[in-house]
Amino acid sequence: MMEFSIGSGGSEQEASNSRKGKKSYHRHTTHQIQQLEAKKVVIRAEAQNERSDNTILRAENERIQCENLAIKEALKNVICPSCGGPPFGEEERQRSLQKLQLENAQLKDEHEKVSNLLAKYIGKPIESIATVQAIPLELLSPGNNSMNQGIGTTTPGLDLDLSSGGAHSFGNLNNGANIPTYHFRAIPDLEKALMSETATGAMDELVRLLQIDDPLWIKSPADGRYSLHRDTYDNIFPRANHFKTSSARFESSKDSAVVILNAMHLVEMFLDSNKWSDLFPSIITKAKTVQVLENGMLGSRNGALQLMYQQMHMLSPLVPQREFYVLRNCQQIDEGVWVIADVSYDFSNVDPNISHSRAWKLPSGCLIQEMPNGCSKVTWVEHVEVDDKTQTHRLYRDLICNTIAYGAERWVATLQRMSERIAYSLSESAPPCEFGVIASSQGRRSVMQLSHRMVKNFCEMLSMAGKLDFPQLSEVNNSGVRVSVRNSIEVGQPCGLIVSAATSLWLPLSPQTVFNFFRDEKNRLEWDVLSNSNQVNEIAHISIGAHPGNCISIIRPFIPTENNMVMLQETCIDSLGSMLIYAPIDIPALTMAIKGENPITIPVLPSGFIISSDGRSDHNTTTSATPGSSVSSSSNNVIAGKSSSSSGSLLTVAFQILVSSPNASKQLNMESVATVNTLISSTVQRIKAALNCSNLD
Repeated sequence: MMEFSIGSGGSEQEASNSRKGKKSYHRHTTHQIQQLEAKKVVIRAEAQNERSDNTILRAENERIQCENLAIKEALKNVICPSCGGPPFGEEERQRSLQKLQLENAQLKDEHEKVSNLLAKYIGKPIESIATVQAIPLELLSPGNNSMNQGIGTTTPGLDLDLSSGGAHSFGNLNNGANIPTYHFRAIPDLEKALMSETATGAMDELVRLLQIDDPLWIKSPADGRYSLHRDTYDNIFPRANHFKTSSARFESSKDSAVVILNAMHLVEMFLDSNKWSDLFPSIITKAKTVQVLENGMLGSRNGALQLMYQQMHMLSPLVPQREFYVLRNCQQIDEGVWVIADVSYDFSNVDPNISHSRAWKLPSGCLIQEMPNGCSKVTWVEHVEVDDKTQTHRLYRDLICNTIAYGAERWVATLQRMSERIAYSLSESAPPCEFGVIASSQGRRSVMQLSHRMVKNFCEMLSMAGKLDFPQLSEVNNSGVRVSVRNSIEVGQPCGLIVSAATSLWLPLSPQTVFNFFRDEKNRLEWDVLSNSNQVNEIAHISIGAHPGNCISIIRPFIPTENNMVMLQETCIDSLGSMLIYAPIDIPALTMAIKGENPITIPVLPSGFIISSDGRSDHNTTTSATPGSSVSSSSNNVIAGKSSSSSGSLLTVAFQILVSSPNASKQLNMESVATVNTLISSTVQRIKAALNCSNLD
């Protein structure tokens, strides 16, 4: 038994030792085997792709080597393309290189000479002509006068006190508002030199246009107005047309008159964009001095040069506005004689974002000659090229194409009327014809400031951007109603949504007859819907010109209204047309102006009428106007019949109504638009009935 046990224990030990000597193996799962097989497939594919790429690269390398060998063989047989001979050798190449170096040195010398010449001309070295830095837009924002450098360019509004130290003005009318906010860039020195050269050439041409009469200027036998003889002008001043289209045409005119303003004060006003637009409120709706290039000599402004933006309008929604970027140059050519020259400049070279205008101003402007009695003789030349891509409306076609709408006569007539207005505002004593509640001269000036702002607001409104058409009226002698809606937040206007509506129509009556009808307060109940068919009473009268039609009135109905309102009204007339503009004013606000306080914050929302001739000249009527003629006041033009009579008149009727407060919804209220449309349509019908013109429909 014991032997068996021992033998058995030995076998177990041997078996245990045998197991310890063997290796332990790990078996992969089926999933792992599949992954390994997939990796092998990917590796094989990559290897095949690499072999294929290598084969392609070897073939490309062999092709390039063959091309290199072919080029080397071709270079051995190269010839000169000019003479067909062998190429330059090393010696010839050195001589050619020396020649190029000499030419380069000569070009550098010429460049240095030109740079020195420009630096001497401009007054400072030209170091970084190509460097253009952006001017912040806030420098061009409304009310910022940092761009209006120089003498007399920082005072907003038109100074009433033309003596030294005067503080009265027509008010800050914010003429820079709504001007296209292009990102103007600093003008490089080389561009400034080109601007100076352009302005100098325009000045030389304008002086010759002012000095030469026959055969350069021809007189129309129909209306006596003067225009350029095109062939003679082209021979003296040859130039390419700015517009290349068949619809382009030229407008030229010349006129002169005496105005009761000192010559130097006129020069200062022309070089201040705010005062200049105040001086021509019925022509210039927006103006801005973009950059002052030269301030001119102290005291005379000789040599002043500036880049200006100006927007002109005909005071009818049917006529598109004209925009110009002009260089304005002032030169004193003799003792007491100045010339102000304007010429369009293509500013897109400096800023390509500026849109191209449909009008281009050729050398135009005026000669201002000082006279012994404190007045000035002004001779005006207007010359533009216009591209009428959009056909001019038939009602205004004759007026515009006959150069009456934007011609020299209109500038001169407006300047005469406004100079009278300034002279009357300076008077410390009221004329005998004045009466009413305004006792002090300061109160008169304050009311005149308020009325002038009312007129400018009305004229600017008539451009009617974003207008809607309601062509319900007759298409024969009327234009339909134009409606514009805007949200007003400006100081001096009611805040909220304002609806403006305007229409123009032809009447077979003279402009003077139509103006007399509106001036007569007894006729007001026939056309003024707001009077509720009640008579009105003029409680104050301020004269602003020698003609009785140039005046400011404060009107109150015989039956006082519950809202304590009166009507502020201004009427004016010159040789080319007239206007009547009015606005309701709160009595407490008007009382502030009557006391002489600043009226800039008094809100006004004007409506009114613009009257002009239709431009159709009566060939049987002669005129007494000549380019050298001069009269002392705009009223004399009307009395003497400076402009020829016409077969009818054009009447523009415009209303403005506040339809909602600033907190109301900005969504267009079509009911309010329809109400204004109905109001203006009914007013037109009442006017035609009162003038016995109802059969025009």
